[in-house]
Amino acid sequence: MRALKLLTVLLCTIWALNVNAQQKKYVMVIHGGAGTILKKNMTPDKEAAYVAALTKALQAGYAEIKAGKSSLDAVEATIHVLENDPHFNAGKGAVFTHDGRNELDAAIMDGKTLMAGAVAGVTTVKNPISAARAVMEKSEHVMMVGSGADLFAKEAGLEIVDPKYFWTKERWDGLQEAIKADSTKAVLDHGSKKSGLLGIKNHDYKFGTVGCVALDQAGNLAAGTSTGGMTNKKYGRVGDSPIIGAGTYCNNETAGISCTGWGEFYIRNVVAKTISDLMEYKGISVAEASKIVLDKVGKMGGDGGLIALDKKGNVAMPFNTEGMYRGTITADGKIEVNIYK
Repeated sequence: MRALKLLTVLLCTIWALNVNAQQKKYVMVIHGGAGTILKKNMTPDKEAAYVAALTKALQAGYAEIKAGKSSLDAVEATIHVLENDPHFNAGKGAVFTHDGRNELDAAIMDGKTLMAGAVAGVTTVKNPISAARAVMEKSEHVMMVGSGADLFAKEAGLEIVDPKYFWTKERWDGLQEAIKADSTKAVLDHGSKKSGLLGIKNHDYKFGTVGCVALDQAGNLAAGTSTGGMTNKKYGRVGDSPIIGAGTYCNNETAGISCTGWGEFYIRNVVAKTISDLMEYKGISVAEASKIVLDKVGKMGGDGGLIALDKKGNVAMPFNTEGMYRGTITADGKIEVNIYK
């Protein structure tokens, strides 16, 4: 009888652990940018607005997954919500270049096929993530840039807007402050130890890039990233977000990754692909691989964060800044949103 009771307890414990493991299977992770995000500088209303936006984005993507649609559909739907919300540096809330333009970048990748699409420097596409998907699915290319990408998006039937659509007072005021203080001027200073290996000083800490990684019912991953870049950026600058392997990467055999931060360092470290490679060739977890690569970015002088989701539903959301807008949703629909460390 005693042995039977022990066996019953053991079976119940195993069942409980399995249930808990199932509850912790994540099907989506998102970010809304990393940077100097301090609670003391955040009003209750603004914090509530960020939480509401991230929650709405997760719900939009989760609805696609629950309906049996692809992870690509979930990523696109999720990022649409964030691109349409002026709180984030993507789409409607994009920051301004030095000459007062909004130049938008985005990328998306299918973990099943390793197909990918990206756009950079578009100025009239309402939702750049959809333009990136159109490049992937309706062309033989991976990346299109500038006016050519705008034209392609129009011919693909995407919603085109007047560039004035992207104008917001907060971002415009941010540009004026940046110009006045020269706080984001990319000046090469090869003798500066403080600026790290890249040699760029006075970078913009107001990262607001958005990203999403989703795992659908068929077990396929997809990742996407969308951004307005850096305030006061010059000379056709493109960051890591639309560069496959740097700011965005996805492979069913490893993980989907979307990055946010000081793009030049993410490009130089090929961050997203390196995380995937560490998982594939060294057999380490998504959390460990993400930490290793982000630590290297930090040692070089770069900052930011990333999100990653592996094929088993394990998630990683490391960042080396004061905060990162981020959120997850599990297979059973449980949402968690965080902002600060």
